[in-house]
Amino acid sequence: MWTGKVARCLAAVMLAVAGTGLAVVSAVVGAAPAGAETNTCATERWVASWTASPTDGSSFVDPSLGVIPERLYRQTLRMVITPHVGGSSARVRLSNRFGSAPLTFAHVTAARQRSGAVVETPVTATFGGATSVTVPAGQDVVSDPIALTFGAFTPLAISMYLPSTVSPPTRHWNANATSYYTWPGAGDLSTQTSDARFTQKTLSWFYVDGLDVLAKARTVVAFGDSITDGFVGGSSVSIPADRNAADRNGRYPDHLQRRVSQAGLAISVVNAGIGSNQLLGTLPVVGIGGPTGLSRFRADALDIPAVAGVLVLEGINDLGLGNGVTPGQITDAYTQLIAQARGAGLRIWLGTITPAANAIVDGTFLAPNSENYRQQINSWIRDQRLADGVVDFDAALRDPAHPSQLLPAYASPDNLHPSLAGYQKMADSVPLDLLAATSC
Repeated sequence: MWTGKVARCLAAVMLAVAGTGLAVVSAVVGAAPAGAETNTCATERWVASWTASPTDGSSFVDPSLGVIPERLYRQTLRMVITPHVGGSSARVRLSNRFGSAPLTFAHVTAARQRSGAVVETPVTATFGGATSVTVPAGQDVVSDPIALTFGAFTPLAISMYLPSTVSPPTRHWNANATSYYTWPGAGDLSTQTSDARFTQKTLSWFYVDGLDVLAKARTVVAFGDSITDGFVGGSSVSIPADRNAADRNGRYPDHLQRRVSQAGLAISVVNAGIGSNQLLGTLPVVGIGGPTGLSRFRADALDIPAVAGVLVLEGINDLGLGNGVTPGQITDAYTQLIAQARGAGLRIWLGTITPAANAIVDGTFLAPNSENYRQQINSWIRDQRLADGVVDFDAALRDPAHPSQLLPAYASPDNLHPSLAGYQKMADSVPLDLLAATSC
């Protein structure tokens, strides 16, 4: 549970932005090419090249303060994603996890993005041989293989025509990427290559939650909260998101992917971060934080195609937004995640919780015990021998003069989330020998 101060503060901010109706401003794509994969696995398999854990189906605003549509009627969505591993055969994953009724995707296509909503020739996706698929409420679906050639960090546009919906779209709230959709009644524009009628923008991803590629590689899942998700706060209370971070592929898992590729490791690093996510609790005010980390661990980490290991960084929101959560409860949760990973035959690594004492959200002003508890948890993480290794994100990002705070060069304006430079530093702090030990 949030404290009364946090709830009132963030609720007031969210209510204020709901009336703005501001549109998302498109930014320039700035993805760096990945190096060649040389240390390949012997067997080709379906590997997760990109993921985005579904967060909610709440109707309100996206991170840029744009309005999220409650219903879709004869509309086409064009969601822009950036895979981490390239190939020539792909599968699209769609989710109706937070829908209240069955959802029909009447036509789905995939294409390489040129700029904005302009794409190259789209390829139609089929589902069991059919171009239309109806997904029950609470369920996901995966397409048949799609013949589409693309490289690592090549932006792809997944276009979906929805005849009608009866509930707000299942989405990933903070995409840090600009996507597009049409006004109601525009019809099926999923094969259109131009941006005509794709006039609406969003910084959330609707429905699409994964892209698999046929490759000789394995997957590592970065699992956590908004710091894994790559959120860059635009104000002292975090929201709105900093628009300068959009379309930059500057999350720490993005930078980590570049490192492993340049090192010649056949590993796809995918992102299972959710903003405001907690290991043990959920947000009572704004439904963007997703299910608890414990409850979503299997779906968002263990069941990911070709997964070989999971890097966990989570717990700051339990301390800052939770209701009396203790260090022992957090470390017990880590122990449960480790046991689940071990039971699935996977490696698991723990990341230390980053400092935020001077932040408004999750800091000591509203959560007086958070820094003391964080230190206790990090000591446990560093000393334990249950996991396969530790990544000391705390040591990488903290200010040596004020160890309870982020170094200013690595901090967003909210002093909770890292800046883009901070996310680069996080990726640089991951020992590659930990990931290299994952088995094909």
